[in-house]
Amino acid sequence: MEVVKINTEIAITFIAYSALMLFIGFYFYRKNKNTEDYFLGGRSLGPVVSALSAGASDMSGWLLMGLPGALYVSGFVESYIAIGLSIGAFLNWVFVAKRLRIYTSVIANSITIPDYFETRFDDDKHILRIVCAIVILVFFTFYVSSGLVGGAKLFESTFGIDYTHALTTGTIIIVIYTFLGGYKAVCWTDMIQGLLMMSALIIVPLVMLSNLGGYEAAINIVQEIKPQNLSMGEGVSLLTIISALAWGLGYFGQPHILVRFMSIRSTKEIPTATIVGISWMVISLIGACFIGILGIAYVHKFNLSLQDPEKIFIVMSQLLFNPWIAGILLSAILAAIMSTASSQLLVSSSTLAEDFYRRIFKQDASSQMVMRLGRIGVLLVALIAFLISTDKNSSVLSIVAYAWAGFGASFGSVMLFSLFWSKMTRMGAIAGMVTGAVVVVAWKNYLAGILGFPLYEIVPGFVCASFVIIIVSLMTKVRPGTQKAYETMLKNL
Repeated sequence: MEVVKINTEIAITFIAYSALMLFIGFYFYRKNKNTEDYFLGGRSLGPVVSALSAGASDMSGWLLMGLPGALYVSGFVESYIAIGLSIGAFLNWVFVAKRLRIYTSVIANSITIPDYFETRFDDDKHILRIVCAIVILVFFTFYVSSGLVGGAKLFESTFGIDYTHALTTGTIIIVIYTFLGGYKAVCWTDMIQGLLMMSALIIVPLVMLSNLGGYEAAINIVQEIKPQNLSMGEGVSLLTIISALAWGLGYFGQPHILVRFMSIRSTKEIPTATIVGISWMVISLIGACFIGILGIAYVHKFNLSLQDPEKIFIVMSQLLFNPWIAGILLSAILAAIMSTASSQLLVSSSTLAEDFYRRIFKQDASSQMVMRLGRIGVLLVALIAFLISTDKNSSVLSIVAYAWAGFGASFGSVMLFSLFWSKMTRMGAIAGMVTGAVVVVAWKNYLAGILGFPLYEIVPGFVCASFVIIIVSLMTKVRPGTQKAYETMLKNL
């Protein structure tokens, strides 16, 4: 039951969808005239594209596979993650978007997150830029790898093809349209992919409800066989709930999401983008949660076999729809994986080309040279991620679990303080960023086990980084010019 039949209709749908994404890449290839075009889309993107791109690049395949699978196994308590993410995303749009957009365009023309941190703290030694670049390259290579593995597993289970061939196919598609089109291609494909993901997450649970005889009938079945899955907190520790909600803290430090704020056409369009982005997110998360819960009832009522809970969406798409529609719905998983992997590839390539090459080694490099190096960066990061992904059971996937926490604690704390505290210093930023990353890794691998304290590592990481930022900033002097630049940003709000 778990493997979708290999048929012409689904194959044609997948090929057509992939061809559309590649066409968009080729189209925008001719539109990129300089590095700001390639890495930020010339800051010309409207609110709808920016918002849906931020959402699609954020969610990845876990939205259609991981989250429904988690609710299938553990029930509504897993929805605290969705609640935490929704709150975090909303606060990110409300508090970070406008200030970051102003600072990276009015104060200085920053086109990457390391760019922003360096100009914000007048870091002429490039220490912040180097620390940022290392964190981005390490965590995003693993992130991209997980996306490639997810895509390979989708192709493998859908068409029954060899894992290595499936991995190669998915990697080539993602790399080509990122390589050619740059930021605009990524954002426009993200918008299409975001709409496809949301549509799938609305349609599938509605059809499931219809086949189950309505919401009450479905919940009654779940109540009989897994009553604990309907509880939001009974028998669940406070630490578990806090850990789930704390996922929202990660948003303040995700480079591939923050860069969407920098590229939006105007700060006046941020409120519209906020409404579009959060509406998309809440609808999609609710749909994903219900697929997991309704899946319990569906599998029981129709006596299905489901060895892998994360394939509940794939199985429902196969059973409930004709092959043409199933092909479109399954393309939504491919969309989720592609949108995230491509965004992370682009941020990684901009880090190599802009943050290392131009800013540190050759400041007079032409835009064309930096763009060429950016494209080489896409190939390089993708190649390393591909090599890591060749073992589908690779332990690297366990590292992805705390990559979100790593970015949230190291970049997120520094980002918030940099936008809201004028007395934050360069040394405070460096110390906070390093502390956040180190505490997350140490907590995940050592401290949580030693202390017997099962708390999501983003919480101690974020708290420790914030504490260090405050202490070190109070002990060191604010650099000349940074105070004035901060006041200029406030005047433009």
